Amino acid sequence: MADDHPAGVPLVPVLDLAFDSGTLGALRAGVKLHACEAGLPEDRAEDVVLVVHELAANAVCHGAGAGRLRIWKLAGSLHCQVEDGDQADASGRPLPSRPGHGLWLVRQVADRMRILSGARGTRATVTFDLPAGRKGQGCLQA
Repeated sequence: MADDHPAGVPLVPVLDLAFDSGTLGALRAGVKLHACEAGLPEDRAEDVVLVVHELAANAVCHGAGAGRLRIWKLAGSLHCQVEDGDQADASGRPLPSRPGHGLWLVRQVADRMRILSGARGTRATVTFDLPAGRKGQGCLQA
């Protein structure tokens, strides 16, 4: 569906992963792999992992207990989208969001951030600018 991804981003993400509390380790590994493949240096790839893990942990702890991560690479940027699924109580009203340090951290580390919340849950999209001329050459391989 066209509304499920950032504007102008191809419909097919490079990573599309459902997660819950038991799969956050696999989520971090997948994010690191794709951040490196996109051309980010090691330290910036670790920033992407930190930000996406924080958003996913928020989805698990404050949302529906599970979520979905999608990553797209487009026009010199890596777009990471985390959705928490249906975050509504039995009446259909959205559950209250509790502010904390996690989203502050996300805002400080990501190049751009957008959060949409509603009766169907919360969708956070963060963007990381890719270095010019480093296509597929990120992160040192051991």
